[in-house]
Amino acid sequence: MAEPLISVRNVKKYFDVGGGKTLKAVDGISFDIYPGETFGLVGESGCGKSTAGRTIIRLYEPSGGQVLFNGKSVYDLSSREMQEVRKDFQMIFQDPYASLNPRMTVEDIIAEPLDIHKAYKSHAERHNRVIELLKLVGLNEEHASRFPHEFSGGQRQRIGIARALALNPKFIVCDEPISALDVSIQAQVVNLLKELQEEMGITYLFIAHDLSMVRYISDRVGVMYLGHMMELAKSEELYENPIHPYTKALLSAIPIPDPEVQRSRHRIMLEGDVPSPIDPADTCRFVDRCPYAIEQCKGKAPEFTEIVKDHYVACHRAKDILEGKAKPTK
Repeated sequence: MAEPLISVRNVKKYFDVGGGKTLKAVDGISFDIYPGETFGLVGESGCGKSTAGRTIIRLYEPSGGQVLFNGKSVYDLSSREMQEVRKDFQMIFQDPYASLNPRMTVEDIIAEPLDIHKAYKSHAERHNRVIELLKLVGLNEEHASRFPHEFSGGQRQRIGIARALALNPKFIVCDEPISALDVSIQAQVVNLLKELQEEMGITYLFIAHDLSMVRYISDRVGVMYLGHMMELAKSEELYENPIHPYTKALLSAIPIPDPEVQRSRHRIMLEGDVPSPIDPADTCRFVDRCPYAIEQCKGKAPEFTEIVKDHYVACHRAKDILEGKAKPTK
Protein backbone atom coordinates (compact mmCIF):
# COMPACT_ATOMS: atom_id res chain seq x y z
CA MET A 1 0.00 0.00 0.00
CA ALA A 2 1.13 3.59 -0.67
CA GLU A 3 2.72 5.63 2.09
CA PRO A 4 0.26 7.96 3.84
CA LEU A 5 0.26 11.59 2.70
CA ILE A 6 -0.93 12.70 6.17
CA SER A 7 -0.31 10.78 9.39
CA VAL A 8 -2.17 12.08 12.44
CA ARG A 9 -0.66 10.76 15.68
CA ASN A 10 -2.34 11.33 19.07
CA VAL A 11 -3.29 14.93 18.16
CA LYS A 12 -4.78 17.04 20.96
CA LYS A 13 -6.25 20.52 21.07
CA TYR A 14 -7.24 21.97 24.44
CA PHE A 15 -8.68 25.41 25.20
CA ASP A 16 -8.30 27.15 28.54
CA VAL A 17 -11.81 28.31 29.51
CA GLY A 18 -10.81 30.09 32.75
CA GLY A 19 -11.18 29.10 36.39
CA GLY A 20 -8.50 26.45 35.95
CA LYS A 21 -10.75 24.45 33.58
CA THR A 22 -9.76 22.98 30.22
CA LEU A 23 -12.01 22.22 27.25
CA LYS A 24 -10.63 19.12 25.54
CA ALA A 25 -11.96 19.68 22.01
CA VAL A 26 -9.68 17.06 20.42
CA ASP A 27 -8.20 14.55 22.83
CA GLY A 28 -5.73 12.19 21.19
CA ILE A 29 -6.93 11.14 17.72
CA SER A 30 -4.85 9.08 15.28
CA PHE A 31 -5.39 8.09 11.64
CA ASP A 32 -3.70 8.13 8.21
CA ILE A 33 -4.89 9.71 4.97
CA TYR A 34 -3.50 8.27 1.72
CA PRO A 35 -2.71 10.18 -1.49
CA GLY A 36 -5.79 10.79 -3.65
CA GLU A 37 -8.32 9.50 -1.13
CA THR A 38 -11.16 11.21 0.69
CA PHE A 39 -11.22 10.61 4.43
CA GLY A 40 -14.65 11.40 5.91
CA LEU A 41 -14.94 12.67 9.49
CA VAL A 42 -18.41 12.54 11.06
CA GLY A 43 -20.04 13.09 14.43
CA GLU A 44 -22.64 15.32 16.03
CA SER A 45 -22.18 19.06 16.67
CA GLY A 46 -19.49 19.89 19.20
CA CYS A 47 -17.62 16.58 18.90
CA GLY A 48 -14.41 18.29 17.70
CA LYS A 49 -14.46 17.57 13.94
CA SER A 50 -13.79 21.12 12.74
CA THR A 51 -11.22 21.73 15.48
CA ALA A 52 -9.45 18.52 14.40
CA GLY A 53 -9.32 19.70 10.77
CA ARG A 54 -7.94 23.12 11.72
CA THR A 55 -5.39 21.64 14.13
CA ILE A 56 -4.12 19.15 11.54
CA ILE A 57 -3.19 21.95 9.11
CA ARG A 58 -2.00 24.14 12.01
CA LEU A 59 -4.58 26.90 11.76
CA TYR A 60 -4.82 26.11 15.47
CA GLU A 61 -1.58 25.39 17.30
CA PRO A 62 -1.81 21.85 18.75
CA SER A 63 -1.76 21.02 22.46
CA GLY A 64 0.00 17.71 21.76
CA GLY A 65 0.65 14.96 19.23
CA GLN A 66 2.20 14.98 15.78
CA VAL A 67 1.15 15.36 12.15
CA LEU A 68 3.45 13.97 9.46
CA PHE A 69 3.08 15.33 5.92
CA ASN A 70 5.09 13.31 3.39
CA GLY A 71 7.03 11.95 6.38
CA LYS A 72 7.93 15.43 7.76
CA SER A 73 6.59 16.61 11.11
CA VAL A 74 4.39 19.66 10.47
CA TYR A 75 4.35 20.74 14.13
CA ASP A 76 8.17 21.00 14.28
CA LEU A 77 8.46 23.45 11.38
CA SER A 78 9.45 27.09 11.89
CA SER A 79 7.04 29.79 10.65
CA ARG A 80 9.14 30.27 7.51
CA GLU A 81 9.18 26.53 6.73
CA MET A 82 5.46 26.37 7.49
CA GLN A 83 4.82 29.14 4.94
CA GLU A 84 6.29 26.83 2.28
CA VAL A 85 4.20 23.83 3.40
CA ARG A 86 1.05 26.03 3.46
CA LYS A 87 1.00 25.88 -0.36
CA ASP A 88 0.12 22.19 -0.06
CA PHE A 89 -2.54 22.68 2.66
CA GLN A 90 -5.78 24.50 1.97
CA MET A 91 -9.23 24.73 3.52
CA ILE A 92 -12.77 25.12 2.19
CA PHE A 93 -14.84 26.75 4.93
CA GLN A 94 -18.34 25.91 6.08
CA ASP A 95 -19.98 29.30 5.58
CA PRO A 96 -19.64 30.71 2.04
CA TYR A 97 -21.08 34.01 3.31
CA ALA A 98 -18.58 34.60 6.13
CA SER A 99 -15.45 33.19 4.45
CA LEU A 100 -15.30 35.71 1.57
CA ASN A 101 -14.28 39.34 2.16
CA PRO A 102 -17.29 41.48 1.07
CA ARG A 103 -14.99 44.41 0.16
CA MET A 104 -12.86 42.45 -2.30
CA THR A 105 -13.68 41.51 -5.88
CA VAL A 106 -13.79 37.84 -6.78
CA GLU A 107 -10.53 38.24 -8.70
CA ASP A 108 -8.73 39.58 -5.62
CA ILE A 109 -10.27 36.89 -3.37
CA ILE A 110 -9.11 34.04 -5.60
CA ALA A 111 -5.70 35.67 -6.22
CA GLU A 112 -5.00 36.24 -2.51
CA PRO A 113 -2.99 32.97 -2.09
CA LEU A 114 -1.05 33.89 -5.26
CA ASP A 115 -0.28 37.34 -3.81
CA ILE A 116 0.86 35.95 -0.45
CA HIS A 117 3.19 33.38 -2.02
CA LYS A 118 4.24 35.67 -4.92
CA ALA A 119 3.24 32.94 -7.37
CA TYR A 120 3.12 35.01 -10.57
CA LYS A 121 5.51 37.12 -12.65
CA SER A 122 3.10 39.67 -14.09
CA HIS A 123 -0.39 41.06 -13.56
CA ALA A 124 -1.53 39.37 -16.77
CA GLU A 125 -0.34 35.98 -15.49
CA ARG A 126 -2.25 36.56 -12.23
CA HIS A 127 -5.43 37.51 -14.13
CA ASN A 128 -5.17 34.49 -16.46
CA ARG A 129 -4.74 32.13 -13.49
CA VAL A 130 -7.87 33.55 -11.82
CA ILE A 131 -9.92 33.09 -15.03
CA GLU A 132 -8.59 29.52 -15.36
CA LEU A 133 -9.65 28.76 -11.76
CA LEU A 134 -13.11 30.31 -12.27
CA LYS A 135 -13.71 28.12 -15.31
CA LEU A 136 -12.44 25.08 -13.40
CA VAL A 137 -15.22 25.50 -10.80
CA GLY A 138 -17.97 26.27 -13.33
CA LEU A 139 -17.99 30.09 -13.24
CA ASN A 140 -17.33 32.63 -16.03
CA GLU A 141 -14.73 35.27 -16.82
CA GLU A 142 -17.19 38.14 -16.17
CA HIS A 143 -17.64 36.96 -12.57
CA ALA A 144 -14.06 38.10 -11.75
CA SER A 145 -14.96 41.78 -11.38
CA ARG A 146 -18.02 41.24 -9.17
CA PHE A 147 -18.34 41.24 -5.38
CA PRO A 148 -19.45 38.29 -3.16
CA HIS A 149 -22.91 39.77 -2.39
CA GLU A 150 -23.83 39.41 -6.08
CA PHE A 151 -23.66 35.60 -5.89
CA SER A 152 -25.83 32.79 -4.53
CA GLY A 153 -24.57 30.48 -1.74
CA GLY A 154 -23.58 27.75 -4.17
CA GLN A 155 -21.67 30.19 -6.39
CA ARG A 156 -19.88 31.64 -3.34
CA GLN A 157 -18.80 28.17 -2.29
CA ARG A 158 -17.41 27.64 -5.82
CA ILE A 159 -15.40 30.87 -5.38
CA GLY A 160 -14.09 29.46 -2.07
CA ILE A 161 -13.11 26.23 -3.85
CA ALA A 162 -11.34 28.21 -6.61
CA ARG A 163 -9.36 30.10 -3.95
CA ALA A 164 -8.39 26.81 -2.27
CA LEU A 165 -7.12 25.44 -5.63
CA ALA A 166 -5.04 28.53 -6.54
CA LEU A 167 -1.68 27.04 -5.45
CA ASN A 168 -2.36 23.45 -6.63
CA PRO A 169 -2.50 22.03 -3.08
CA LYS A 170 -2.00 18.34 -2.33
CA PHE A 171 -4.35 18.29 0.69
CA ILE A 172 -7.62 20.15 1.31
CA VAL A 173 -9.68 20.17 4.51
CA CYS A 174 -13.36 20.50 3.53
CA ASP A 175 -15.02 21.78 6.71
CA GLU A 176 -18.72 20.99 6.21
CA PRO A 177 -18.58 22.65 2.77
CA ILE A 178 -22.21 21.87 1.90
CA SER A 179 -24.08 22.28 5.20
CA ALA A 180 -24.96 25.95 4.56
CA LEU A 181 -26.22 25.27 1.01
CA ASP A 182 -29.63 24.38 -0.41
CA VAL A 183 -30.11 20.63 -0.84
CA SER A 184 -30.42 21.05 -4.62
CA ILE A 185 -26.96 22.68 -4.73
CA GLN A 186 -25.22 20.27 -2.32
CA ALA A 187 -24.92 17.44 -4.86
CA GLN A 188 -23.48 19.82 -7.49
CA VAL A 189 -20.74 20.99 -5.10
CA VAL A 190 -19.88 17.44 -3.98
CA ASN A 191 -19.72 16.24 -7.60
CA LEU A 192 -17.46 19.20 -8.42
CA LEU A 193 -15.12 18.20 -5.56
CA LYS A 194 -15.03 14.61 -6.88
CA GLU A 195 -14.25 15.76 -10.44
CA LEU A 196 -11.46 18.04 -9.21
CA GLN A 197 -10.01 15.18 -7.18
CA GLU A 198 -9.91 12.88 -10.22
CA GLU A 199 -8.45 15.62 -12.41
CA MET A 200 -5.84 16.97 -9.98
CA GLY A 201 -5.16 14.05 -7.62
CA ILE A 202 -6.13 16.06 -4.51
CA THR A 203 -6.48 14.39 -1.10
CA TYR A 204 -9.45 15.47 1.05
CA LEU A 205 -10.38 15.44 4.70
CA PHE A 206 -14.17 15.80 4.35
CA ILE A 207 -15.88 16.90 7.58
CA ALA A 208 -19.69 16.68 7.58
CA HIS A 209 -22.95 16.01 9.38
CA ASP A 210 -24.72 14.52 6.37
CA LEU A 211 -23.96 10.81 6.70
CA SER A 212 -25.36 9.79 3.32
CA MET A 213 -23.22 12.42 1.56
CA VAL A 214 -20.13 11.23 3.47
CA ARG A 215 -20.81 7.68 2.28
CA TYR A 216 -21.04 8.93 -1.30
CA ILE A 217 -17.79 10.92 -1.35
CA SER A 218 -15.50 9.11 1.16
CA ASP A 219 -13.17 6.15 0.75
CA ARG A 220 -12.79 5.72 4.53
CA VAL A 221 -14.77 7.23 7.39
CA GLY A 222 -13.87 8.08 10.99
CA VAL A 223 -16.56 8.67 13.64
CA MET A 224 -15.78 11.19 16.40
CA TYR A 225 -17.49 11.70 19.75
CA LEU A 226 -16.43 14.26 22.36
CA GLY A 227 -12.87 14.63 21.07
CA HIS A 228 -12.20 10.89 20.70
CA MET A 229 -12.22 8.69 17.59
CA MET A 230 -14.81 5.96 18.13
CA GLU A 231 -14.66 3.96 14.90
CA LEU A 232 -12.79 3.97 11.59
CA ALA A 233 -13.27 1.76 8.54
CA LYS A 234 -13.69 1.76 4.77
CA SER A 235 -16.86 3.62 3.87
CA GLU A 236 -18.99 0.64 2.74
CA GLU A 237 -17.75 -1.53 5.61
CA LEU A 238 -18.65 1.11 8.20
CA TYR A 239 -22.13 1.69 6.80
CA GLU A 240 -22.93 -1.99 6.28
CA ASN A 241 -21.33 -3.33 9.50
CA PRO A 242 -21.07 -0.66 12.20
CA ILE A 243 -19.69 -2.03 15.49
CA HIS A 244 -19.57 0.86 17.98
CA PRO A 245 -22.96 1.59 19.65
CA TYR A 246 -22.58 5.30 18.84
CA THR A 247 -22.00 4.60 15.13
CA LYS A 248 -25.02 2.26 15.09
CA ALA A 249 -27.19 5.02 16.58
CA LEU A 250 -25.90 7.61 14.10
CA LEU A 251 -26.49 5.39 11.08
CA SER A 252 -29.97 4.38 12.24
CA ALA A 253 -30.97 8.06 11.87
CA ILE A 254 -30.26 8.17 8.10
CA PRO A 255 -33.62 8.27 6.27
CA ILE A 256 -34.11 5.72 3.49
CA PRO A 257 -36.22 6.85 0.49
CA ASP A 258 -38.38 3.72 0.56
CA PRO A 259 -41.46 3.86 2.84
CA GLU A 260 -41.63 0.07 3.28
CA VAL A 261 -37.97 -0.27 4.33
CA GLN A 262 -38.11 2.91 6.44
CA ARG A 263 -41.16 1.66 8.40
CA SER A 264 -39.52 -1.66 9.22
CA ARG A 265 -36.23 -0.12 10.46
CA HIS A 266 -35.32 0.13 14.10
CA ARG A 267 -34.31 3.65 15.11
CA ILE A 268 -31.81 3.68 18.01
CA MET A 269 -32.67 6.54 20.35
CA LEU A 270 -29.82 7.61 22.62
CA GLU A 271 -30.67 8.53 26.21
CA GLY A 272 -29.43 11.78 27.77
CA ASP A 273 -27.43 14.70 26.43
CA VAL A 274 -23.84 14.96 25.22
CA PRO A 275 -21.65 15.47 28.33
CA SER A 276 -19.47 18.57 28.68
CA PRO A 277 -16.02 18.38 27.04
CA ILE A 278 -14.61 20.49 29.92
CA ASP A 279 -12.30 18.33 32.06
CA PRO A 280 -13.93 15.00 31.12
CA ALA A 281 -13.26 11.90 33.24
CA ASP A 282 -10.81 9.32 31.88
CA THR A 283 -13.55 6.85 31.02
CA CYS A 284 -15.17 5.89 27.74
CA ARG A 285 -16.64 9.21 26.56
CA PHE A 286 -19.84 7.49 25.50
CA VAL A 287 -20.42 5.60 28.77
CA ASP A 288 -23.38 7.69 30.03
CA ARG A 289 -25.42 7.18 26.86
CA CYS A 290 -24.29 3.69 25.82
CA PRO A 291 -26.87 0.88 25.99
CA TYR A 292 -24.06 -1.70 26.40
CA ALA A 293 -22.04 0.06 29.14
CA ILE A 294 -20.58 -2.13 31.92
CA GLU A 295 -18.44 -1.35 34.98
CA GLN A 296 -15.21 -1.63 32.96
CA CYS A 297 -16.35 1.26 30.71
CA LYS A 298 -16.49 3.58 33.73
CA GLY A 299 -13.00 2.57 34.83
CA LYS A 300 -10.84 3.59 31.86
CA ALA A 301 -11.07 4.77 28.26
CA PRO A 302 -10.94 1.90 25.72
CA GLU A 303 -8.03 1.71 23.30
CA PHE A 304 -8.56 2.28 19.58
CA THR A 305 -7.93 -1.23 18.24
CA GLU A 306 -8.32 -3.18 15.00
CA ILE A 307 -11.28 -5.51 15.54
CA VAL A 308 -11.62 -6.74 11.93
CA LYS A 309 -9.06 -6.07 9.16
CA ASP A 310 -8.83 -2.28 8.60
CA HIS A 311 -11.79 -1.72 10.95
CA TYR A 312 -10.82 0.08 14.17
CA VAL A 313 -13.07 0.58 17.19
CA ALA A 314 -12.64 2.17 20.64
CA CYS A 315 -15.00 0.02 22.72
CA HIS A 316 -14.39 -2.50 25.52
CA ARG A 317 -17.26 -4.65 24.22
CA ALA A 318 -16.56 -4.37 20.49
CA LYS A 319 -15.83 -8.10 20.00
CA ASP A 320 -18.94 -9.14 21.95
CA ILE A 321 -21.12 -6.71 19.96
CA LEU A 322 -19.64 -7.98 16.69
CA GLU A 323 -20.32 -11.61 17.63
CA GLY A 324 -23.81 -10.81 18.95
CA LYS A 325 -22.93 -11.80 22.51
CA ALA A 326 -23.39 -8.34 24.08
CA LYS A 327 -26.77 -7.73 25.65
CA PRO A 328 -27.96 -4.17 26.37
CA THR A 329 -27.49 -3.23 30.03
CA LYS A 330 -30.04 -0.41 30.01
